[in-house]
Amino acid sequence: MTSTVPASLTRTAEGAALQAVFLDMDGTLVDTEGFWWDVEVEVFADLGHRLDEAWREVVVGGPMTRSAGYLMEVTGADVTLDELTVLLNDRFEKRIGRGVPLMPGAARLLAELRRHEIPTALVSASHRRIIDRVLDSVGRHHFALTVAGDEVTRTKPHPEPYLTAARGFGADPRLCAVVEDTATGVAAAEAAGCRVVAVPSVSPIAPAAGRVVVGSLEEVDLAFLRKLVN
Repeated sequence: MTSTVPASLTRTAEGAALQAVFLDMDGTLVDTEGFWWDVEVEVFADLGHRLDEAWREVVVGGPMTRSAGYLMEVTGADVTLDELTVLLNDRFEKRIGRGVPLMPGAARLLAELRRHEIPTALVSASHRRIIDRVLDSVGRHHFALTVAGDEVTRTKPHPEPYLTAARGFGADPRLCAVVEDTATGVAAAEAAGCRVVAVPSVSPIAPAAGRVVVGSLEEVDLAFLRKLVN
């Protein structure tokens, strides 16, 4: 975890209940969920296996260990999890080196949160090396804190990543808003007690108590997020 703020909560606007905003990375802020699948297809092709498109919904949004482990199991690939993790991260890092496209509305939302000094964290199941490369494109200055999947004991769908982010700000998870694009990430945020905005990228996500589903980040602004936790 990296942080540029003290553990105590940075104050938000007077009277606002919202204490912090936590944003997922792949498929939420940056249009890279497709990149991950392309990389998985390429790596397994090199190993002599063809991935079924139906498996994509199973692995989307999951931690590397779960996604890679599942694909190893269904293909029977002769590779260890550690070896496969290196292959996937190496290939993905090379892919994003050619540029990382932002999701529609992401730049505006990040700028608004920064302008109003809302404590904002990036919380991803991706490894630190991948997050740091993406931050080179998105802008580190937008996030006072970042949490990577290989920096927690249990990553999404476990609540630990979001509880870690809340502790980093000294915030009450119940007064934090999370933006996620997958069922795995939504489950992690809700288990942490956060309010959730789901912006589905690959698989649909149904509305539920404490959760709002929108079609794009273009529908999300600070007023929207404040209303979510009030």
